[in-house]
Amino acid sequence: MIQVLDQKTINQIAAGEVIERPMAVVKELVENAIDAGATAVTIEIKEGGISFIRVTDNGSGIAKEEIQTAFLRHATSKIKSMEDLLSVHSLGFRGEALSSIAAVSQVELITRRPEDITGTRYEIAGGQEKAKEDVGCPEGTTFIMRNLFYNTPARRKFLKTKTTEGNYIQDLILRYCLAHAEIRFHFISDGKSKIQTSGDGQVKTNIFYNYGADVTKCIIPVQASENNMRLSGFIGKPELSRGNRTFMNYFVNGRYIKSPVITSAIEHAYKSFLMGHRYPFTALMLQIDSSFIDVNVHPTKMEVRFTNQEDVYNLFLHAIQDTLKQITLIPEVSLSSENTTKKDSPVIEKKAPEPFENTRQKKEEENQQRNIEYTKTERALSEASMLKERADWSKDSVTAEKKVDFSQTNLLKEELVSEDKPQFRIVGQVFDTYWLIEYQSELLIIDQHAAHEKVLYENLMAQLKEKDGLSQNLLAPIVITLSGREIEVLEENRTAFEKLGFRFEPFGNKDYIINGVPADFLNVASKELFLEMLDGMLGEGGRGAAEIVLERCASMACKAAVKGKQMMSYMEAEKLIGQMLQMDQPYHCPHGRPTTIAMSKYEFDKKFKRII
Repeated sequence: MIQVLDQKTINQIAAGEVIERPMAVVKELVENAIDAGATAVTIEIKEGGISFIRVTDNGSGIAKEEIQTAFLRHATSKIKSMEDLLSVHSLGFRGEALSSIAAVSQVELITRRPEDITGTRYEIAGGQEKAKEDVGCPEGTTFIMRNLFYNTPARRKFLKTKTTEGNYIQDLILRYCLAHAEIRFHFISDGKSKIQTSGDGQVKTNIFYNYGADVTKCIIPVQASENNMRLSGFIGKPELSRGNRTFMNYFVNGRYIKSPVITSAIEHAYKSFLMGHRYPFTALMLQIDSSFIDVNVHPTKMEVRFTNQEDVYNLFLHAIQDTLKQITLIPEVSLSSENTTKKDSPVIEKKAPEPFENTRQKKEEENQQRNIEYTKTERALSEASMLKERADWSKDSVTAEKKVDFSQTNLLKEELVSEDKPQFRIVGQVFDTYWLIEYQSELLIIDQHAAHEKVLYENLMAQLKEKDGLSQNLLAPIVITLSGREIEVLEENRTAFEKLGFRFEPFGNKDYIINGVPADFLNVASKELFLEMLDGMLGEGGRGAAEIVLERCASMACKAAVKGKQMMSYMEAEKLIGQMLQMDQPYHCPHGRPTTIAMSKYEFDKKFKRII
């Protein structure tokens, strides 16, 4: 039987569309505070915002006679007609916010306008008014929400842990800090101050506070204008990338949003600068005429739609590409004594280096020169040694046991013993990367990097199944700054990290100190490896940590493997190829790239017309 729902049920259903978790409450209240012209906003939560949320601002306040109206459905001061929907300049018209919050929680409001002598205290719970009285209070507004979903227990069951819900709120506040650097934000969780900004208007200051020094020193400013749109903010240099999109922040008219158009433009702009499945850091602000956007695509107003999406796409794409090219391309210098240039010729303006950049560049140039001289000497000695070694080695049987110190990784010191050791002969090496091998009736051409990657991966997998990885203590521990969500995931998967050989502990506030790293991967950048593992766990949508760890082993093996153009001795090559050929599936690396290509004796005979 079809029947009309009562008003109370309707209100709770509507509230659930807008207020699905504590973060949504904070989002609505903070955006109201910003729209009210606040220059200082304090957010306090308890138990992840489930039991208590307080948002206090120094904005314009609410008139006493308008308070009750503010809690009615579809009540707002932002629009008056349908036409106004096309020109909303605030963060939103909040047509459901207060009504929805009051429908599923107990709300207390204390507010005073600057022109009023006294303020007003108002209570409403489950949509029912409880109290209204005059009180003394500072100008501005304070919203207190208690016991979210107290009257809808079914919805409360879908909330995550208190820590997780609190981290959602913290991440939200971090984004407001980027979008509104002119506002002083103070975030308190369970009595502890988590975020506090100065409101000095400097986005870079807030990036430093929220993401740490390592991120801040790798960002560059972006400024661009086109078709009455203005884009500003910061992007990360190519070396500042992560394994998921958590570093990608962009804002439209001060609102943090998600847009496939903007995401695609950012990723396309970085395509030539980043490896696959790596994502950049961005903190970009787009100012656009509100008539070009529709913020009501989704009840939470997290998604927007652009009527001029091609213009938006091109603005982001070209602004980022142009900025990246300026810092990564080496400018051409003319040796001509003439001071004039053709009118049509582009003039490259040399920008002043960032702080400490002069010193860093000088040291980098000195190190590069030393490396060049060292490489020349090392290569000459290595080639002479190889010729002698090859002469000595060719006298011995290919299957003779030899002691090898393969410096690239400790894993290759785990001798694989087999009575059916493959019989092969190394013919030589070409292009310092590919080894020519006579094996049975074929000529094998083996990529030393792919082969080493395969061996490392298989040995690491076997090691993880049998025992915990060995850890090497660091003389200089690594300090990293993590977000609340990253800390939560790290602690949840501590066992998986320690099984690989990582040793770490909290180092105050949002910092962690890494004391030990996997001993089998000492030649890999330990910090990058640690963050790559963490990024994978953040972005895998609830999949098991063990499965993620195994998949990440392929990436670890790739980073640790000997590279192309990197010198290997014949002894090292013999050891590596022998191990690879003993594996069940030796002809592809963990990423699917071939380790080996082959040409049979029959094909050689045919090419040389021995077979007609």
